[in-house]
Amino acid sequence: MLSPKKSLDILRKTDALLEGHFVLSSGLHSSKYIQCAKLLSQPYLAEKICRSLASKIKKRFKKIDLILAPAMGGIVIGYEIGRILKKETIFCERVKGKFALRRGFNIRKGMKVLIIEDVITTGKSSLECVRLIKDSKAKLLGFASLIDRSSKQTLKIKEKLIKNDINSEVILFEDEGHGFKNINNKRQVLHKTEEFLKKTLNI
Repeated sequence: MLSPKKSLDILRKTDALLEGHFVLSSGLHSSKYIQCAKLLSQPYLAEKICRSLASKIKKRFKKIDLILAPAMGGIVIGYEIGRILKKETIFCERVKGKFALRRGFNIRKGMKVLIIEDVITTGKSSLECVRLIKDSKAKLLGFASLIDRSSKQTLKIKEKLIKNDINSEVILFEDEGHGFKNINNKRQVLHKTEEFLKKTLNI
């Protein structure tokens, strides 16, 4: 398995780790940004990180029936992990703003499903994937991601759902802010995420 330092070295080598001021897709502001597409543009280097993550997943989860990845960021990572572990892998995509299964993909009742993302920040995309698993009467095993940008607050929210079943390959960027622009924005993001948990997932 790669050390966090070696993983970060690969991100730098592929110009995937950028520094400056960025607005993330979650709406949060940050001084660092991971452009995973740049990592994936160098498949032989991306494979090293994916293989290391796959090794952690294999140790943690003895039985995986299906890997589910949210589009777009999770598709290639999910495929590569699925290839390494020899597991069926599908992806979900947004239809009228909500994640849905298309292209003949389905999650069968009772399946043990692992969600794979490229980057987790608030965990909102992953939590939306959970709805598809619950609707299919399948079992959520947990989450895996190349990059874990979750703060202590968002981690608490995810713990309610998956009880620490989180595997992350690259060291998370602690105390760099995950760039909440201000405290009101922080409260608003957390409130909306908790509201989603209660209303949509009944947690």
